Amino acid sequence: MAGGTTNGASAGVGVGDGERGAARRMWHLLEPLHAVLYYAPEAFEEAAALGYDTAERWPSYFAWRAAPLGPVGAEEVTAAFHSFSPGTVRRHVPASWRVAAPDAVLTARDRAVRRTYAGLLGPDVHGPGVTEAAVLARRVAEAAGSAGAEDAGGPLGAANAALAWPREPAAALWQAATVLREYRGDGHLAALREAGLDPVESLVSFAAVGAAPAEVFASRGWSPAEWTAARGRLVARGLVDADGAATEAGRALRGAVERRTDALAAAPWRALTDAERGRLVTALEPLWLAAIASGLLPAENTLGIGKV
Repeated sequence: MAGGTTNGASAGVGVGDGERGAARRMWHLLEPLHAVLYYAPEAFEEAAALGYDTAERWPSYFAWRAAPLGPVGAEEVTAAFHSFSPGTVRRHVPASWRVAAPDAVLTARDRAVRRTYAGLLGPDVHGPGVTEAAVLARRVAEAAGSAGAEDAGGPLGAANAALAWPREPAAALWQAATVLREYRGDGHLAALREAGLDPVESLVSFAAVGAAPAEVFASRGWSPAEWTAARGRLVARGLVDADGAATEAGRALRGAVERRTDALAAAPWRALTDAERGRLVTALEPLWLAAIASGLLPAENTLGIGKV
């Protein structure tokens, strides 16, 4: 992955179960507030106005998510996104930047976020709950941005943290949620590498522990032959059985990956006191509910939220 070092021995050291659990709970609350952009009709309208094909979600997804990296090529995006097959990435990058330059995409992304949140929340988008959530989440995101160069070293968290902060609270909240989810994601990739899992093995092993049915991961573009070969490598390591289910060792390894991910994501949350984290949870809960109740997000997801 580009930029800095990977999560080193110092990152995540001294993180207790309570801090790991808190980091995971906050991710569960913030992830839908980030992810809803990729499914919102307002975002597809903004993408179409830029010239992207919106018959499927992937052209705009790659544009929205990769734009903070600048006009990078397929190799950089493949490494940063990790779970997508190189062929899938090449279908969208660098073609995305021939449709619209990254700066134009980011400007449209900000409009898409503001319109999406207005549609989700109605008048509450300007309410005190959104404002408080934005202020508190931004403090954590800024801590993640400061820590990123030393600890995470991954490109997506750092690139989003380097963007100017929007003035509107709803847009600032989305940016904070995005910085934190990408910071966590960069740490997750480091944990997978430490576990010796390549991109397709990461998906096969995740499906094997019941994170989501294997068909859900087909969107990442790996061929049946590549999936079968990865499963064979995991069988040889004693992590998956011949039917694709995780063995005891496989479950233990994936559990270790999740604990490591939580530990690497925990440090920025020290920017808030326990009382402030409680206030953030209170402010986020109705926003989370609005995102879930919108029906925009898929019932099954590749992140395994609610399953692992």
